[in-house]
Amino acid sequence: MKKLAMIYEGKAKKVYKTEDESKFIVYFKDDATAFNGFKKGSVAEKGIVNNQMSAILFAVLAKKGVKNHFIELINEREMLVKAVNILPIEVIVRNIAAGLLSKRLGIEEGTVLNTTVLEFSYKNDELGDPLINEDHIRILNLAKDKQVEIIKSYAFQINSILKEYFLKRQIKLVDFKLEFGVCQGEVILADEISPDTCRLWDADTDRKMDKDRFRRDLGRVEDAYKEVLSRVMK
Repeated sequence: MKKLAMIYEGKAKKVYKTEDESKFIVYFKDDATAFNGFKKGSVAEKGIVNNQMSAILFAVLAKKGVKNHFIELINEREMLVKAVNILPIEVIVRNIAAGLLSKRLGIEEGTVLNTTVLEFSYKNDELGDPLINEDHIRILNLAKDKQVEIIKSYAFQINSILKEYFLKRQIKLVDFKLEFGVCQGEVILADEISPDTCRLWDADTDRKMDKDRFRRDLGRVEDAYKEVLSRVMK
């Protein structure tokens, strides 16, 4: 599949058109950012890890009935995906208190939540990706009510599947971010599933194995990413 013009570059990926207008190529970068881009850096081979891990998990989810944009891996940094129009909504699913949830609500980090928490944020860099609710989504025309219901249903299903999958590999799924897009009129999962978009802790020690190692200057970021991938591949 021939790669044509780049149509989008984000913090962690580049998206290219192909000869087939129904397919895109996604390239995963090593660039790392945090705090809405205020902290910037690079993590060696992060793009390789995130590309391969996303491919594995998209395939796992597809087998469980979660429709997503993944078609196939092209090489270690690129995947072929279905062309989607991304909805400007980030979906955050939380199982254990961490990060902003702990700061906002004063819940000690590491507290297992008595119910799964689903949050939305407005995908808008200029506004700092603010938290929004379903009424905000409606007044901003970010998605249709039916699309939001589909997204919510998928989010809880994905959480159930991934929690079990990771735990079998001695990893706790603390929280994670999802993005969805519209492909031929249908809402499907898109973006990536990786240590960039998930908080992942070792099940025995609660050692952080995700982007928080970069955010909080904990060191050994590359090693943590590679370890997650090695476990996911088992």
